[in-house]
Amino acid sequence: MEITILTVGPVCTNCYIINREGSNSCLVVDPGDDGEKIASQIQKRGFNCEGILLTHGHFDHITGVSELLSLVGGKVYACEQEKELLMDPQLNASTMMGYEVALEPEILLRDGQVFEAAGMTFRVIHTPGHTKGSCCYYAEEDKALFCGDTIFMESVGRTDFPTGNGRELLDSVRNKILTLPDDVKIYPGHGPETSVGYEAANNPYA
Repeated sequence: MEITILTVGPVCTNCYIINREGSNSCLVVDPGDDGEKIASQIQKRGFNCEGILLTHGHFDHITGVSELLSLVGGKVYACEQEKELLMDPQLNASTMMGYEVALEPEILLRDGQVFEAAGMTFRVIHTPGHTKGSCCYYAEEDKALFCGDTIFMESVGRTDFPTGNGRELLDSVRNKILTLPDDVKIYPGHGPETSVGYEAANNPYA
C-alpha cells in the first residue's frame, strides 16, 4: 500500500490518498477541505479514484467531498451509524464554521464488515465516542489503520461535539484499537502517524 498524506483545511486535517503499489486505482480517506488540491494530486499521478472513505462526519473531514467528487468521481463510504450526522449541518458542525455541508453516503458500512476497493481489503471497526458513527478502516494485510479522530499520538479525540461520548471513546480506544497487533501503524485525522504498540505504552488514555 502506498500512502500520500495531504494536510487540508483550517484545522490541519490529514487526508490520505491510498493505492495498491503498481495500480492506478486509489481511495481517498477524509477529504476535509481543498478538494481541488486533492484532485490535482490524483490526476498528476494518473490515478482513478474509486472511492472516498469517511471515518466520521465532522466538517473538517467532509468539506472537500463534493468538490472532489465533481473532479474525480468515486463512491462515498461511511459507517451506517453516521448517516444522520453527515446529513445534518448542525450535527456535523459546519454551521459553526459559517457554512452548511450535508451529504448522503452511497455505501453504508457495518461494524466488522470486510470490503474490497481499489484492490485493497479493509475491515470496518465501529469506534463510537468522538461521534456515534466514527469508524476505523483496518487494512490487515498492510498493517495500517485509518482511525479519524478516535485516537492520536499520545491523545484521543474530543467528545464535546454532538453525539460524542467519553465512556464510549475510551472503550473504543482500549478494546477495539489497542487490541490490534503492536506493529499496526495508526494514521489519525490530525497530527503524526503512530502505532498500536507505541500508544499502548505511551497514551495516557490507554
